[in-house]
Amino acid sequence: MNKLLMAGVAGLALVSASASAISVSGEAGEKYTNVGVGFGTESSGIAINGNYAHNDDDGDIVGLGLGLNVPLGPMMATVGGRGVYLNPNDSKEGYAVAVGGGLSWPIFESFTVFGDYYYSPDSLSSGVKNYQEASGGARWTIMRPISVEAGYRYIGVDGKDGDRNNTIADGPYVGVSARF
Repeated sequence: MNKLLMAGVAGLALVSASASAISVSGEAGEKYTNVGVGFGTESSGIAINGNYAHNDDDGDIVGLGLGLNVPLGPMMATVGGRGVYLNPNDSKEGYAVAVGGGLSWPIFESFTVFGDYYYSPDSLSSGVKNYQEASGGARWTIMRPISVEAGYRYIGVDGKDGDRNNTIADGPYVGVSARF
């Protein structure tokens, strides 16, 4: 029975992967940068993403996420989780397992609005009290595969045991992405 279940899960992963696209993105805010990659982030099924965010004053994070994209009419909802390595400048390095999701709504063929939120409480993190990540914005596809986007990103790490809080990102950003 377990082999049959595993074969079914693997089959679903391959079916959703066959319709998936790869994306590469870069963002710059006033005090931070973020680069990301994704696989299957715009189609229904399993999606994988990763990112690296850097702030000279507050440190770095590296994240790897796994989600399930579910179409809701014209929108795409994502539920999932992220494993995040935390390297804040003024706190202990550690990790967080964040859960959350997002919503993407293509208003027009070339214009999409989106938002997401992930949270990790103390019980799912090490070295920090909690971890939060949120973003929202709009993406305009100039010419497939190139898009530009603007939005707001927040990535915060609350210190534990007297360590200082670190805000990796908190502000507007502009970015560019390529989706293949």
